Amino acid sequence: MRICASKKFGWDATICAVNPKFVESVGGGSFVVIPCARVGPLPMDYPTVSGHGGWVLDIAWSPHNDNIIATGSTDGVARVWAIPDAGLSEPLERAVVDLKFHKGRCCLVLWHPSAVNVLVTGGSDNQLAIWNVGTGQLLKLLDTHPALVYSACFNWNGSQLVTSCRDTMLRVLEPRTGQLLGSAVCHEGARPTRVIVLRQGLIFTTGYSRSMQRQYSLRSLQQLEPPLALVDVDSQIGLLFPIYDADTSLLFLCGRGDNILRYYEVTDKPPFLHYINTIASKESQRGVCLMPKRGCNLPNGELGKIFRLNSKGVCEIMSLTMPKELPEQLFAATPAITAVEWDARPRGTPPSRAARSAVSVRTRG
Repeated sequence: MRICASKKFGWDATICAVNPKFVESVGGGSFVVIPCARVGPLPMDYPTVSGHGGWVLDIAWSPHNDNIIATGSTDGVARVWAIPDAGLSEPLERAVVDLKFHKGRCCLVLWHPSAVNVLVTGGSDNQLAIWNVGTGQLLKLLDTHPALVYSACFNWNGSQLVTSCRDTMLRVLEPRTGQLLGSAVCHEGARPTRVIVLRQGLIFTTGYSRSMQRQYSLRSLQQLEPPLALVDVDSQIGLLFPIYDADTSLLFLCGRGDNILRYYEVTDKPPFLHYINTIASKESQRGVCLMPKRGCNLPNGELGKIFRLNSKGVCEIMSLTMPKELPEQLFAATPAITAVEWDARPRGTPPSRAARSAVSVRTRG
């Protein structure tokens, strides 16, 4: 199945995102939102979301509401949009809420994994802002970073925030107090980096060595130094984007401009990361995203669905299947707590066992 998608882009991001209802692709100052059931090329006059005054730099679907998407732009504003169930019938220019704080670009948006309506934004002013999207209130300002924050990721229960920065440092923060819990050199190369937190309590990063080799590293969240693994991948130019499927413990590495996608299995024992295979394509890729399990055909044994935006503006869909039926009720988008409850919790207190189970997945057999 193929879906026609976007055009030109100028920021290190995957430029596409998907959830069970919609697939989204950025094209400069606007983006298209396409129902997942739609296939084939889009007409030139297909309605777009075009309320930003600059280029869209980052996008993120809400993990708790498939109709809500957040964007950050060169106009310095983060916006949250509501997409109708049937998709757009006309251009959308008015957001549900505008989050205005950053001076310069707003180049990072990140939803909290278990607290509904909590959104993190990052800007070229080197600051991270944490918002209650439901009220538009700024909950917390994190000014720990001396340079641009390239990427950020919450740990599994949302009690810690891990960031990678232009100063080559990796940092672990307590998001409600801004307390710095630990730091280490992420990658020695000066180019952009990416960080994600794995379910096993491991931190996975991608970046460059001093000699400009593409690398990945693996670290313990409790002890950042020394890294558990620091591996040179190749000497290509495009940044490696890690995409993690916590339900199957699979990790995908895709590079901008590459025509291959590598994937690995993550385990909780050394050497932790095990190479499985490489998926090759004739066209180079501009973006890759992973469908949440709620959007997979579980009764037919579909383990995952990868949406790959290629250099011709076509979105290719790759299905990963196994010969076993999977129970759909294991996967849900129910938040554990509200934004107000999250902000009112004693600082440093992780969610309760009941809250953690609300956002975790228990696979059987």
